[in-house]
Amino acid sequence: MSATIAPAAQPYVLGTGDDELARLGLQHRLWSDAAVSAWKAAGIGAGSAVLDAGCGPGFATLDLAELVTAAGRVVGVDESDRFITHLREQARVRGHGHVAGVVADVQAMPISSVGTIRAGSFDAAYLRWVLCFTPRPEAVLAGVAAALRSGGRIVIHDYFAYESMTVAPRSAAYDLLVRATADSWRARGGDPDVMARVPGMLGHAGLRIVSIRVHQRVARGGTELGRTDPMLAWPVSWWRTFAPKLVDMGRITPEQCRDGLHAVETAAADATRFIVCPPVYEIIAEKP
Repeated sequence: MSATIAPAAQPYVLGTGDDELARLGLQHRLWSDAAVSAWKAAGIGAGSAVLDAGCGPGFATLDLAELVTAAGRVVGVDESDRFITHLREQARVRGHGHVAGVVADVQAMPISSVGTIRAGSFDAAYLRWVLCFTPRPEAVLAGVAAALRSGGRIVIHDYFAYESMTVAPRSAAYDLLVRATADSWRARGGDPDVMARVPGMLGHAGLRIVSIRVHQRVARGGTELGRTDPMLAWPVSWWRTFAPKLVDMGRITPEQCRDGLHAVETAAADATRFIVCPPVYEIIAEKP
């Protein structure tokens, strides 16, 4: 199953290259426990119809497909044709005929009484690290609300207090990378603190908040008993991928990039240091 709508003109700030595809796969594996826990709390299970808005390459979409089984259905929506192609191919290989991929701007999802995204036809929706990159997050939530049936729930994972991310002990070079990243998102209309505004936007969309919680991860540097903290891969892979892009954008100099990455690698290699990851807020809301 598939559908195609003209993609948005503004490209995804992080890109859609092989490096980002690999990073997103790693990121999903590290955060899959939080995702599955939230999906179950929202009542997603066998037979559920789920909308994965801003699905990227579809890593979460495919896990949702396993959870809802062939008795349910999952629709992934993303503006990147390359990402949706990846999702469709993986769904085909895995025999998931109940998965559909739609190329569309999540700020203007093609919701109608017929077609792939039908109004009032979904039991649940999932949005992870989507609203922070969109200039009109309220439009995304309005579209999702229209797609949900009465009693349907939305699960959101996104950022607030993003710039609290740091290393301990603090490093000016590392903190510069964080500020430059947040500024680069804002320059494209995004908001690294979007979850502060989401409760109000949900209310305007006619959705009632069920729960709010925060996931705060800390990644320890070095090794302990020969084991490396798996969460360490999240910030390290992020900066190795994104710091050079900040140079390309003119946000930092090559020297600042070098110093920032050195701070990352130093923290990762030292058992007396740790990296404070950006807090990820979780909101579950329901359509009356």
